[in-house]
Amino acid sequence: MPSRILLISANRCTAPDPVFPLGLAHINAALRRAGHQTRWIDRLSNAQGLGETLEEFQPDLVGISLRNIDDVMIRQREEFYDEVAPFVSAIRNHSQAPVVLGGSGFSIFPRKLIELTGADYGIAGEGEPGILALVEALKNGGDLSRVPGLVHRRGGKIMINSAAPGPLDLQLTQADRPPEIARTYLAASDTLNLQTQRGCGFLCCYCTYPLIEGETHRRRPPEMVAAELENLQQQGAKFVFIVDSVFNSTPRHVAEVCEAILRRGPKISWGCFLRPRGLTPELMALMKRAGLTHVEFGTDSFCDVTLEAYKKHFTFEDVLESSELARKEKLDCCHFIISGGPGETPATLQEGFENSLRLKNSVITAVVGMRIYPGTPLFARAVEEGVIEADADLLAPAYYLAPGLTEETIFSKLREFSQRCPSWITGDPAPGYQELIQRLRKRGVVGPLWSYVSTVQRLWQPASK
Repeated sequence: MPSRILLISANRCTAPDPVFPLGLAHINAALRRAGHQTRWIDRLSNAQGLGETLEEFQPDLVGISLRNIDDVMIRQREEFYDEVAPFVSAIRNHSQAPVVLGGSGFSIFPRKLIELTGADYGIAGEGEPGILALVEALKNGGDLSRVPGLVHRRGGKIMINSAAPGPLDLQLTQADRPPEIARTYLAASDTLNLQTQRGCGFLCCYCTYPLIEGETHRRRPPEMVAAELENLQQQGAKFVFIVDSVFNSTPRHVAEVCEAILRRGPKISWGCFLRPRGLTPELMALMKRAGLTHVEFGTDSFCDVTLEAYKKHFTFEDVLESSELARKEKLDCCHFIISGGPGETPATLQEGFENSLRLKNSVITAVVGMRIYPGTPLFARAVEEGVIEADADLLAPAYYLAPGLTEETIFSKLREFSQRCPSWITGDPAPGYQELIQRLRKRGVVGPLWSYVSTVQRLWQPASK
């Protein structure tokens, strides 16, 4: 007999735009293909109320997806996990169904979040194998120790089972992205998202992708990706963002996906994260023909000394070459920079800025400090240097700043850079930013808007001096 599963997206982060809960769509697809009945609640969608839905739907299991722990901003420090415990309590006021937590944010802090929220279970890592096995085990009295990625209590202790990789051959349809939910995100930005692969084989010192999805790139069938892109267009999306850790994991993957898109024929703009190495004129041109309009480079620094310390395994010359390839194809391009991480000094900051002046038609978004996550090389380094204790509660954000640097010193340097070169976006958004975003969206502008941010910053520059 099929089970009834209520799926809840707990995310309430909307800056710069609300992001459709793609992970929950994949969970939805897996459950539906197995014959189970699902219902969604999305906290950003003005959907049916929690209590009303619980009493009407009478779920056998309630799954809550926690996508973001915090905003990863050293000054704002907005946290998103603190409302989950009251949410679990509210569910229990209306239902006796077990509550299971999941999502990328949960997967980084599974033990702590189970303790904090009082949820019955959690699934760490890719959720499809675990949720299917858990539903079956709860229904038939199965062995919970065999449920992949399950976080559960046994003998007064919290146990975490080994995770299993999720399926790559699930074709998502409009039913897996409920139209009443998708409309909220389309109304905000005309944007939906998709994934062409999971995992990450690169070694960036701070990154959690390998912890959540595994240390190898596992690729979805290219024809399936192209069909999903076409489906998103039919659902009303005018822009799609590919959420892979990096799209160009290999030239072959890029070529096969883009060629499948061209064969399928959807005419829709898309953007992605690219690693600024291993790109060629032919590959960039192919992506452009397949619909690429916006490139977000995970550059992190423009100084080779810092890049080496960050374990990026590319150089500024690679960055320069990749940026130039994007410029020649007239693609909107943004480099994301983390200032103050391992190896950073006032001299490397200055060298990075001077190098950035060689980039043409690129926007640069810089943040201060590196968020420390458990299980990463940065965590081990921070413990070794005495920045944090080995048992530090990192659910409350902690940031790494290189010895000799302070938060204010780095912000001061970044303000100086942005005054000399308005393509640098630093600090909090300029006055009028949100108003501009709303006006641009109403006029039908789609895709990331960082180029407009730098324009606003330039207009308001005198007020910031």
